[in-house]
Amino acid sequence: MPDSQESAQHVKPFVHESSSTKALHFSISEMQSRMQIRDPHALDLEYTRTMMGFLLFKPEPKDIAMIGLGGGSLAKFCYRHLKNSRIQVVEINPHVIALRDEFHVPPDDERFTVVRGDGAQFVRHRATRCDVLMVDGFDSDGLPSRLCSQRFYDDCHEVLQPDGILVVNLHYGHARFEIFVDRIRRGFDDSVFIVDGVDLGNSIVFAGKGQAFDSHRAGVVRRPKNLDGEAAQQLLAGFAQITAALKELRRQRLVNHAA
Repeated sequence: MPDSQESAQHVKPFVHESSSTKALHFSISEMQSRMQIRDPHALDLEYTRTMMGFLLFKPEPKDIAMIGLGGGSLAKFCYRHLKNSRIQVVEINPHVIALRDEFHVPPDDERFTVVRGDGAQFVRHRATRCDVLMVDGFDSDGLPSRLCSQRFYDDCHEVLQPDGILVVNLHYGHARFEIFVDRIRRGFDDSVFIVDGVDLGNSIVFAGKGQAFDSHRAGVVRRPKNLDGEAAQQLLAGFAQITAALKELRRQRLVNHAA
């Protein structure tokens, strides 16, 4: 199909700029991403800072895959602060990719690429496994069905390394939220915990393959090794929430085991 015809199938986002921020929208009531104009590489929204909590378990990921580019907040942050990581971002909407310069998304190079494609097909057919998979793939209609099916979450499990981490952004108020979480639990043998109440409407789901979460001690929150002070300052509050959620998961497992 010609590019122009394919592009016509996707809603074109617009950019809303204030004196201090620049935001990506599909509608005026739904913000997809926001960037601080004076600090374009900072994580401006709380849910993005929480999603970076995978660093507690994988402080030095070699291979990070992302579904959904948006304004590129997570991609930029990983590229800037995780110098030894390869990062591949999959985005289905060509109009979103066209705005990458507007949001200071770095150009492709030997360790960073943005590819146009379907996220579900990407995880199903990717030839190599990744250490971390981040899923934040909303479009103008919300969460696409192909990115929340049981098959999709099973494929996410398969594309990860044996101790890999899946991080998913879900809207807590979605009518099928519990169904989506149950699907992730089935795909990851219940190795799942959730950080609720992020940015008032987001819940961040962490799913671990194998023994991914077992090495983390749910005690004092410490800065992951090799993470610079600038990055850590943004992430420590989210790390505390994640540590509390993981502690609760372990408590529930002990209760279930004793029952």
